[in-house]
Amino acid sequence: MNPMTDTFGLDRGLAQLSDLAPKGYALGLHIRFASAHLLLQTYDPRWTEIYTERGYMLADPMVFWGFGNDGAIRWSSIQLPDPHDIFGQARGFGLNYGVAVSLGPTSSRTIGGFARDDREFEDREIEKIQKIVAQLHAASEPPEQLTAAQRMALRLIAKGNRHAEAAAMLGISESALKARLRAARERLFVRTTAEAIQRAQEYKLL
Repeated sequence: MNPMTDTFGLDRGLAQLSDLAPKGYALGLHIRFASAHLLLQTYDPRWTEIYTERGYMLADPMVFWGFGNDGAIRWSSIQLPDPHDIFGQARGFGLNYGVAVSLGPTSSRTIGGFARDDREFEDREIEKIQKIVAQLHAASEPPEQLTAAQRMALRLIAKGNRHAEAAAMLGISESALKARLRAARERLFVRTTAEAIQRAQEYKLL
């Protein structure tokens, strides 16, 4: 069994990425309509705030490269315009060397940036990062549907019913209801029921 197919298996992969990219990373999994199914960031929060406030994703050469290419490339090898000097500004926060990784269909793209402050990434490190990103991409595939039981359990909680009330309405035990909610969370790759409800609504699964 793939160790990343359950929700909490994500932690292992992310811990490995943190070890490989000591100055942090930004990873958008399954980007659809300019929004990621999961967005994970560990860069310096000050840089993340500047990047977000100024809308740099729309002008980031790394992101442009990611949408047009499959594979991996060192930031220093990306030959695309950078009119806002995004790479230069990032270096001010220790993101001196980096690698971009991109995979998946254009309709559900995964793009990540990984940084160091001391040296370029070695080929073997890039290969490890690519492998982990591919595993995370596969494990976090947004579901096309939930089971009828999972949908009903989420709907009742979304309406404000407590677990005991929802279980009684469904004619099942409270533990059975919790099992359905847990299965829905795992299917939606989230940690809380509130997140599961929000994601299910976003993907029109309820």
